Amino acid sequence: MSITYIIVDDESVAHDIIKKYCAMLPGMLLMQDCYDAIEAIEYLHKNSVDLIFLDLNMPKLNGFEFLKTLPHPPKVIVTTAYKEYALEGYELNIVDYLLKPFSFERFLKAVNKTFTDTSKPSNFPSKDVNEVDPKSFFLRTNNKHIQIVPDDVLFVEASGNYCKIVLKEETITVREKFSSILDYIPSDGLVQVHRSFIVARKHIRNIEGNQIGIGNYTVPIGKLFKAAIDRLLK
Repeated sequence: MSITYIIVDDESVAHDIIKKYCAMLPGMLLMQDCYDAIEAIEYLHKNSVDLIFLDLNMPKLNGFEFLKTLPHPPKVIVTTAYKEYALEGYELNIVDYLLKPFSFERFLKAVNKTFTDTSKPSNFPSKDVNEVDPKSFFLRTNNKHIQIVPDDVLFVEASGNYCKIVLKEETITVREKFSSILDYIPSDGLVQVHRSFIVARKHIRNIEGNQIGIGNYTVPIGKLFKAAIDRLLK
């Protein structure tokens, strides 16, 4: 599902931040960069969108005055450096109010809130690790979110309070317990072969004795999980 949006803000830096955050989410489609309300009015006169990211202090016409000109405004998330306007914003049915500078997590919360309990279901991550659609999920590591395609996962290794997600091209380490992270990674095609290892069945290269060859790695088979391996071989 795609969500179309425009940005209405007179600062190019604000546009860059919003576009960067939206690029981390599946299905967010930028339709227009508007640097004042007049540009936005002209665009919306001929086009429709699902969402507006709206600044308040702009030349020619401020954000709230702009909204009052729209007969049927779409969903609106206000992005501003001035918290004193929040009350007026909620009176205009603003979905959320982001005070600059805002974090990616706060941005996600606003987008989730915008499309929750409507005809457009929200598919965005609300936790550090979460499935966002059948084809990808997000992992948080080193203060950033990385989008992972399940087909790239070779195996998951538990190590205390950390987990290693070993991919075809790289290894991601996250501060999550094994039991927690497996609640979010899509489980189709995954097989637990050891108390500390879960492997992607499709990437198994060979099985020899108590070891599994997967990619360029060797993973041990635990005694309690031999039955699962036997089922793979039938």
